[in-house]
Amino acid sequence: MFLFLSKLLPLFLYPVGLTCVLLVISLILWWKRPAWVPFPITLALIIILVAGNEWVSNGLIQSLEWQNIPQNIPNAEAIIVLGGATKSASFPRPMVDLNEQGDRVVYAAKLYQDHKAPLIIASGGRIKWGGQQVTDKLSGVGNSFRTQQQPESADIATLLTLMGVPPSAILQDSTSLNTYENVVNVKKILNEKGIKRVLLVTSALHMPRSLLIFKKQGIDVIPAPTDFLVSQPELEQSDLSVETIMLNLIPDAGRLEGTTKALKEYIGMVIYRLKGWL
Repeated sequence: MFLFLSKLLPLFLYPVGLTCVLLVISLILWWKRPAWVPFPITLALIIILVAGNEWVSNGLIQSLEWQNIPQNIPNAEAIIVLGGATKSASFPRPMVDLNEQGDRVVYAAKLYQDHKAPLIIASGGRIKWGGQQVTDKLSGVGNSFRTQQQPESADIATLLTLMGVPPSAILQDSTSLNTYENVVNVKKILNEKGIKRVLLVTSALHMPRSLLIFKKQGIDVIPAPTDFLVSQPELEQSDLSVETIMLNLIPDAGRLEGTTKALKEYIGMVIYRLKGWL
């Protein structure tokens, strides 16, 4: 139940969800208190305008991503790559795909090829909210296919193998369903193998929360962030010309997504701290 609520409730705090809540409130007020309707509508508009402009979005993202700028990555005994980077080989996909955070897998493979560590630990299960069935309507045959989704750690291992990492150099945690479980399960593997010095590969946006959880578990990891959403050239391109100001202030779906991703991490930190995980 906690897993479900941890995914559901924050949706109402993100810009789009909160805006929808305010619009629903305005509809109720329109029926009960028409004079109050402008207040939630105005607040909803402000939220979209603020969350959808480039300066706010980039600023929130940068505040997380730039906490651990990668320097010279030292050698270690193992590379930990956290899940959330793949799409399963479910119909009609012909194979495992990388998603927007797929740089995690690519960077882990690169670090291995650069001889930074002789072992990769892939951590990630697969959340299944219900049965997964797909019907082949395109063929006209009407056949049904039951997709058997494997844990994400197995998908990561498949892609790492395609990138030249031998299966013997890959260990898996296939049961974790959130970042806290990632850390707890990886800790067991590290203790079993007697591994002390590790590199942590995850998205730069996700790195601050991940490091705090590892620290809480008494594991000293070396951050190796990747998948940066905001880079120096993007920040330098934001001049103060009239054209740029207008374009940056108009809400954009991509900027809303960036703001939402950053808020997800900050809200996640609050929830994890309340749970005693940080």
